[in-house]
Amino acid sequence: MVCLGNICRSPLAEGIMRQKVAAANLDWQIDSAGTGAWHVGELPDPRSIAIARKNGLDITYQRARKFQAKDLQAYDLILAMDTSNRSNILRLAKTEAERDKVRLMLSYSHPNEERSVPDPYWDDNGFEAVFEMLEEACEVILKESK
Repeated sequence: MVCLGNICRSPLAEGIMRQKVAAANLDWQIDSAGTGAWHVGELPDPRSIAIARKNGLDITYQRARKFQAKDLQAYDLILAMDTSNRSNILRLAKTEAERDKVRLMLSYSHPNEERSVPDPYWDDNGFEAVFEMLEEACEVILKESK
């Protein structure tokens, strides 16, 4: 799960997916990162922590990290929160196989659309809607994997 700073959207997506994968008793490795390094080592945004907690999730174990080219080799699927971050990730891809791993997060819940998860960083009221979008997409990803 990849967004810009790894403090708002991608930590929520990681937390939601971890909970769903644990409930389904699957052995998946789930992580999140940001294409920028501004917040490396920091906790998720307090508003992300709050909306996660409101929905029964604790994401305070997470720390922001920067997405690296080696992540394209380490993971089977790279989910970008928006088209800008997808472009940044694709610039690091060295092979067609690596490029094929990169998808927009909402491509699952909104197939054949170039829909982005909006960045709620500048909008205190955007976190709830972002949580709902991510939950829906994670549910579809889980169903499609079965």
